Amino acid sequence: MKSKMRQVLHELDELDQKVYVAVATSPTPSLDGALRKLSDAANYSRISGSISVGLVALGGSVGRRAAFRGMASVAVTSAVLNAVVKPIAHRARPDRDGADVPEARHVRMPRSHSFPSGHSASAFAFAAGVGHVLPWSVPPLTLLAAAVAYSRVHTGVHYPGDVVIGSLAGIIFAELTNSVLDRHTDL
Repeated sequence: MKSKMRQVLHELDELDQKVYVAVATSPTPSLDGALRKLSDAANYSRISGSISVGLVALGGSVGRRAAFRGMASVAVTSAVLNAVVKPIAHRARPDRDGADVPEARHVRMPRSHSFPSGHSASAFAFAAGVGHVLPWSVPPLTLLAAAVAYSRVHTGVHYPGDVVIGSLAGIIFAELTNSVLDRHTDL
């Protein structure tokens, strides 16, 4: 059983690397600058924080509740992934230069481990947290989260599997956060 599991993990890793290289070698000069800027803008959940400020300023009590849920979901997700999962998974970042990721796509290479993607997790956690209060916001925030997740592969700092698992983790931790908040607070 262990041997079969190792083989499956090995094949998934190889597939992950091949998709990474396919993205790296696909010429997309008209997208490169925008995706690099999006990836940078998502550092430290700045996009989510900016949207939260707008919700607080313009959304009344419902906007404040949505902003709180979104940022609480980001905080829980980030804490669990950065303090527990990344140190255990210990996956190295991709070799961006070896994969020939064009320089026009480059963002600063993070020093943290690659798996799972914190940017992806936080973006999807925010979308799920806000969406719990403002269901109409789910489609645009999910599209934004997907763009952030893809930008991390496009810029060469994550494998596709990192962003897929990060995205799912963000949704899961946001739903857990929402469940706890539903039971214990009016927020």
